[in-house]
Amino acid sequence: MDKFLEYFHHSKLELQKVIFPTKDQVKNAYIAVFIVVLIVSLFLALIDATMSFTLSHIM
Repeated sequence: MDKFLEYFHHSKLELQKVIFPTKDQVKNAYIAVFIVVLIVSLFLALIDATMSFTLSHIM
């Protein structure tokens, strides 16, 4: 039981050292991820459409 309390105490001390992101940082990261995912998905859609068009004309 003593080790458990020591572990709990150390965990609490470590959590006090954590710096959590602000709302603005989270919002900016969300927007950046959304834009990157949108660009990659549009690129893959373009590649897929090009390959489909090419293969349909070859066959």
